[in-house]
Amino acid sequence: MIMLNILYVFLCGIALPVGGVQMQYLWRNQLGDIYSLGLGSAACLGAAAATMTGWCTLTVGAFICQAVCALIVSLVAIRLDTSRLITFGILFGTFIGSIGTIVVTNAPTGDLLKQYYLWGAANFKLQGVTTLDIVISLFLFASGLFTAFFCAKKLTSHFKGEIELSNAAKAGILFMISVLVTSVVSICGTIGFVSLGVPNLVRALVKPGDIRKQYAWSALLGVSLLLITYVVVEYCNFGIYLPVSATMALIALPLSAVLFSREKRQEELSEK
Repeated sequence: MIMLNILYVFLCGIALPVGGVQMQYLWRNQLGDIYSLGLGSAACLGAAAATMTGWCTLTVGAFICQAVCALIVSLVAIRLDTSRLITFGILFGTFIGSIGTIVVTNAPTGDLLKQYYLWGAANFKLQGVTTLDIVISLFLFASGLFTAFFCAKKLTSHFKGEIELSNAAKAGILFMISVLVTSVVSICGTIGFVSLGVPNLVRALVKPGDIRKQYAWSALLGVSLLLITYVVVEYCNFGIYLPVSATMALIALPLSAVLFSREKRQEELSEK
């Protein structure tokens, strides 16, 4: 079982930052994030509904709700420009999150509520995850990662302003980003920082250019941070439960400060 846990540490460390890099190149904005279009809220709603009603497993519920959310956002993306789509995504995510809150606050038992919150806090214990869940997850991961590299040249050219992707192309890429994200979030819960923080930390080390380099560096840093976090929460937890997402953010904060300070000094030297 521990090997499966470690596998998902690696998959999360790759999928989330690679999805984040794609969003930043797609929007030409370093604040682009995989959760800005409601994907995280959709996963939480699906997981909550499944947990509270028992109509399916927690993982399948997250899968289904994220897929529906991704399809809606992709269809909307065909008609809206980037700025309006981001605004829609934020409002849509808030709407989905509100429904999820209503579902959770009406949990029939405390045990179900605890089960949901342990998933939402993110961990790699894979409680209640079935073999079918794993198979679906690995298929989605492979599909999303393949598409990320297949579209790499177009995304790089779009980011540099050499071409402008059509709304239909953006919608297709958005859907496949959601596929990549769904592959891990539905299994391990919503993990913050990796998708937004890691790509921006990489920008402090490697100037944006060929997106494939950003993929590689972001995946390396993402996996490294999650492995360190996994060791801390499993073996250095001081006898308390440490959520993966919160613990990793605390670990990454000093690293962020060092790298951003280094980037600022380099900018000041280049100006001189």
